[in-house]
Order: sequence, then structure tokens, then C-alpha cells
Amino acid sequence: MKQRRIVVTGIGVVTPIGTGCERFWTNLLAGQSGIGMVQSFDTSSYSVHRGAEVHDFEVENYVSNLDAAHLGRASQFAIAAARLALADANVEIASLDLERAGVSMGTTSGEPREVERFDDLFVSKKLERVGPEFLALYPSHVIAAHIARELRFAGVNIMIPTACAAGNYAIAHAFDVLRAGRADLMLAGGSDSFSRITYTGFAQLGAIAPELCQPFDRYRKGMIPGEGAGVIVLEPMTSAVRRGARIYAEISGYGLSCDAHHMTAAHPNGQGAVRAMEQALEQSSIAPEDVSYISAHGTGTLTNDRLETLAVKRLFRDAAYRIPISSIKSMLGHTMGAASAIEAAVCALACFHDRIPPTINSKESDPECDLDYVPNSARDHPVRVAMNNAYAFGGNNASLVLRKFESLN
Repeated sequence: MKQRRIVVTGIGVVTPIGTGCERFWTNLLAGQSGIGMVQSFDTSSYSVHRGAEVHDFEVENYVSNLDAAHLGRASQFAIAAARLALADANVEIASLDLERAGVSMGTTSGEPREVERFDDLFVSKKLERVGPEFLALYPSHVIAAHIARELRFAGVNIMIPTACAAGNYAIAHAFDVLRAGRADLMLAGGSDSFSRITYTGFAQLGAIAPELCQPFDRYRKGMIPGEGAGVIVLEPMTSAVRRGARIYAEISGYGLSCDAHHMTAAHPNGQGAVRAMEQALEQSSIAPEDVSYISAHGTGTLTNDRLETLAVKRLFRDAAYRIPISSIKSMLGHTMGAASAIEAAVCALACFHDRIPPTINSKESDPECDLDYVPNSARDHPVRVAMNNAYAFGGNNASLVLRKFESLN
């Protein structure tokens, strides 16, 4: 039986370098950084003080059916990205069979600011118990549920909290739902908000860079926590073509694996990353040498970048040196559960425009990271096949393959 072909027809993003597909893509190609001093809370007691926060975000522009004041920040971002994606896809909600319109989202922390809010109230003795006003806002599944309630989507609804690989997992699930014929349209992506909880955790691990995120650079000193949301519209190719939709790219396949090695550290030989990439290529019927671009996980930490480079070399062999690789985390910081969703959108845009965003802050090559990381400047490059890699705590690995949409064959 011939599988349904699934395509990307809409992109919605809320990021530290811009909200909306066009503004985001322009700033990304220009190498604009969204990293600055943390403004949402006092970092004077920390040894690091920089983050990638979303500024000038007005939730009232995107939320009309729910009470925005009673939504967590990650849910606000997610709803905004979903509405932007539908508008970009030129989809009218009234035209949909809402029972066959679904949502698949990923996250790392859910709504951590609600935990912080409760803690602050409890410590100040303004609140003595956990009540429904807290319980209704905190659990991670509410992000996907809030999108569905805002848009009246009554189909498949799921939240996949596989940390920093969650966006790819969510897109993979939506891909499977559509190929199985369980939905006509899916919104898929990820969302996370900046929080003291996340920032403190990475600071305690010594993983946050003091100034810059410099993926793959010899003098890289760590990641920069960020926030945001990325949502893409996925639908069967036949329906997209029938309604005359702009098709950014086609989802070809994905691969998932678990290192089963360590809670925070990747496998020392990159085995899980290799398995995920192998599965994604096999499902897509694509040879390693046919990949045109790799969107790296590229956090800027010493271990991740070295092992990610090793994994790419193990799978792609000589071709690894010919394939452009870039990390947009150098500009956006690490947007956690939104990261690979935003990066999947970038892969779709790269396929559509034949342009690759840079890895900024590249100053000196690391002998152990010796591939082509598209340093500092965007590049015109034919992108027929893009691979999006994401690796997370717990050994969660997810690789997604997108290809340029070219024909109905």
C-alpha cells in the first residue's frame, strides 16, 4: 500500500529574534542574536547572567477564545505559534472538520513559571495549599490542550515531554497520525518558557556560557537557555495540492532512539545519535551522501558538540565533510522543547529557499569539531534533503528528514 505523503504548508514561530515566519527567517539569515542579560528575574546570585528571552510579545494579538490572563507563558507562546502557522498556511478554521484536526506538541518543562508562582506565594505565606488555580495551569499536557480549546480542534491531542528533543518527537507523531489517516490536518511543534527552575538547573550543572553560545568552536563554554515556540502545519500532499497551498517541504521520515546510558550525558561513542539518523534515512529511502544540510543540535557545550560531530562522521563518513551543518542555537539560545520544532521549520525553509542559516560566534576551529559548520554568514546552497537532529537528557534522540517538494510522483 502506498504511503500518504505529508507536507509542511505553514510555519509559526515565537523566538528571541522575532515572531512570525518572515521576520524570524530574515533575522536568522542575518545572523542576529537574541541573547542578552536576563530580564525576567534577578540573576545576581548566579555566576552567569545571560539568556535568550522573547521580548515585545503581546498575547492579546493571538488569543481570542480563552482568557489569556489564565494561561501559562508556554501556552501563550504555543497558541500564538499555532495561529501564525495556520495563517501562514492560509487555512481557515471554519473550513476544517474540527474532529479531524489535531495537535501534537512537545515540551521540556511544561509551565514551570506556575510552580515558581506557587512557591513565591507559599514562601510569602500568601498561599497555604495547592489549589485548582495552580493544578489547572501547571501540567505539561495543558499546552496542547490550550491550543485545541482556543482553536476548537477536537481531533488527536497529545503532549510529548521528551525534553530538548520533544519538538521532533511531536512532529514524528503527527506525521504518523496523518499517514494512518487519523486526521486531515495536524499542528505539530514545541513550546517552553524561560524560567528560574530551568536556568538554575543548567547553572548548577555548569553548562551555561558566561557570554556567547559558540557551537563547535574551540573556545565554546556552554549553552544559553532560551524560550519560544515553533508550530508547523502538516497535511497530506493531496489536500495541500488540491487547495493550492504553498508547500515548504515534505516530511520524509524520522528516527528515534534512546542511549540508555546516563541521565544527562550522551553515549561516549554517539551510538544513540547514529541509530536515530540511520532510522530516519532508512525510513526516507535516502542515502547518507544525498543529504544536503544538517540542522545540528549544537548546544555549544564541550561534550555535545564533540559527540555530535563524532556521530555525524560515523554515519556519513567522507560525506560528512561535504555537508553543511549549522546550529541556530548560536542565535536563539536553547529554546528547550521548542528547539527542534523551530529547527524543523528552519529545515523546511532551507528546502524552500535553498539558503542555510549560519552558526554565529565562530572564532577558531576545534580539532575535534572539524566539519563545515557554516561559520558566521548564511549561505546560498541547494537543499534537496535536510536532516534535523535533536538530543536530550535521558538519552532521547530524534532525527527528522525533510526534502524539497518537487512533484506529484
